[in-house]
Amino acid sequence: MKSITLRSALEEFKNFLKNNQKSNSTIVAYGKDIDQLLTFLEGLERGEISHVLKEDLDSFLAKLSKEGYTPKSVSRKINSIRTFYRFLKVSEYIEEDPSLLVVHPKYELAPPRILTPTEYRALRDAARGDGRMFAIIELLLQTGIRIGELANLRLSDVGKDTLHILPFEKHEERTIALNKRAQEALQRYMTVRPKVEDDHLFVTKSGKPFLIRNIRTAVERYFRLAEIQAAKVNDLRHTFVAHHLKHGVSLQVLSKTLGHKRLSTTERYLQYVPERGKDTSVLTEL
Repeated sequence: MKSITLRSALEEFKNFLKNNQKSNSTIVAYGKDIDQLLTFLEGLERGEISHVLKEDLDSFLAKLSKEGYTPKSVSRKINSIRTFYRFLKVSEYIEEDPSLLVVHPKYELAPPRILTPTEYRALRDAARGDGRMFAIIELLLQTGIRIGELANLRLSDVGKDTLHILPFEKHEERTIALNKRAQEALQRYMTVRPKVEDDHLFVTKSGKPFLIRNIRTAVERYFRLAEIQAAKVNDLRHTFVAHHLKHGVSLQVLSKTLGHKRLSTTERYLQYVPERGKDTSVLTEL
């Protein structure tokens, strides 16, 4: 077993994630979680990672709970810690993995926020004067793609009636259909898109890629303008799924369009869509 200090372990872990082509957002998220853990362990005067016990991890998680972290947030941090410890084990910095003995807190997943037709029409109306944001909202709503996939789109990915989705993080590439609403929104955006060298589909006025965090902030601004309460960007994807399940689109077709690795991921939405139409493979417009 090799020896390594806490902070050196964190730096090597982040390099490991980078070398395995994890996204910057993933590296930052893991880094913050593990930095928080290491700060706690330093308070316990644990000099090396091999000195850390299961009881130390339990104490850290108990501290988070006392500070008001939800069971869901604590569970997410446990996942980060286990990923960190898998790296340590593979790198031979530890012989035993204490994180495997830590128990996830129990919690119930909140049902997905599904926009009503009145809400997504109000959102569409609120953004109508902004060609770029109107196209972004329409594309998310009409295709169900992830915000990261949208930010990653290039000009060459847009076909006449199809959209090529590039690989993003662990999600595989795929080609999906563009309905009339999405096509028209993109055509309108292209008339106002800055004439710049960058080939990202969505760019800023200065010609730089429109980043995920900025897209999220902009969409949430239009939620507020449309007076839609408690809604997030990913709720457009939830709404896409619910709409098509309600209209009877087959789970196989929908799962493929969404880029779900498992059909069971799509099936989970069925409990939130009590009424389903006649089985079909045709995607419809919202």
